[in-house]
Amino acid sequence: MVTPYEQRFPWNLDWNLLRTFMVVVEQRGISRAADFLGLKQPTISSALKRLEDTAGHQLIVRKPNEFKVTRAGQLLYAECSSIFGAVSQLPSLLETGTEDLRGHISIITTSHVISDHFDGVLNRFVTRHPKVSVSFTVSESDEIVTRINQNRASLGICLSLKMPAGLKADVLYREYFGLFCGPKHRLFHQDVIPLSELEGERSVSFQTETSGGPLEPVAKLRARAKIATGWSGVSSNLHELRRMIVANIGIGALPLHVAKRDVDIGRLRQLPPYDALPLVSIYLVTNPRRKMSEAEAGFLTMCHEMLQTVDLEQRTYR
Repeated sequence: MVTPYEQRFPWNLDWNLLRTFMVVVEQRGISRAADFLGLKQPTISSALKRLEDTAGHQLIVRKPNEFKVTRAGQLLYAECSSIFGAVSQLPSLLETGTEDLRGHISIITTSHVISDHFDGVLNRFVTRHPKVSVSFTVSESDEIVTRINQNRASLGICLSLKMPAGLKADVLYREYFGLFCGPKHRLFHQDVIPLSELEGERSVSFQTETSGGPLEPVAKLRARAKIATGWSGVSSNLHELRRMIVANIGIGALPLHVAKRDVDIGRLRQLPPYDALPLVSIYLVTNPRRKMSEAEAGFLTMCHEMLQTVDLEQRTYR
């Protein structure tokens, strides 16, 4: 039975408070949220207090040098994100019925996704529908899955992770990883490099090269080469990891097809082993619960047609 309080709640709630609360959580603090929104800290603090009073629950623990979202706050944040995702779709949904296909496609992707097949779909779609706009946001794989689950993007491209129930994940392409060094490394100009030369070498690493992580096969490659345990540098961004390899902070693993250009121009050199290299899948992630605009639905249809007609072996980059 719905109580009078529950009946009045949506009418008493200032919906702007939900947006402010969402930003506070995502910015991990009131001062950073104030900077993000261009408001003063007391304004944000007051808005948060009003929302807590309306909701009847403490949402954030506010102590010096501590920021913690309560259980009630986490539940509310998930709902706020879903509401934000639904509202963000409105402009594209309202474009329905125009003579030319219009709207916007928001893609959230891990760094340095290089796929000729996906780029081909993108080219064909925007050529056919020039009035549709596209945006790309780079993020970490776990954040990508969260955002797609919250209905805050059209689609995501990321590494393999445990997908929440209800999301759809298709293998977009696969890539082989190998070990590389930069031109300042002692092995760069050596004619023949036996695998034993890598034992004890310093290295740089992706943050997801952990046991059970999406790049665990790469971690096993490092163990196979007996690289020194621990790392001299770490990043979630492929471009920055490449920078550290070139700067000789340590050797590191990169997708072979991504590193090829740098190898060709003499900025990277592949190191052993050269056989039985780890194969990693990159996924196209969508949310079937999302009310797709015509532009989003059309683009995803083209993506899935490509996945069905192009064999996975052809989408495996060596």
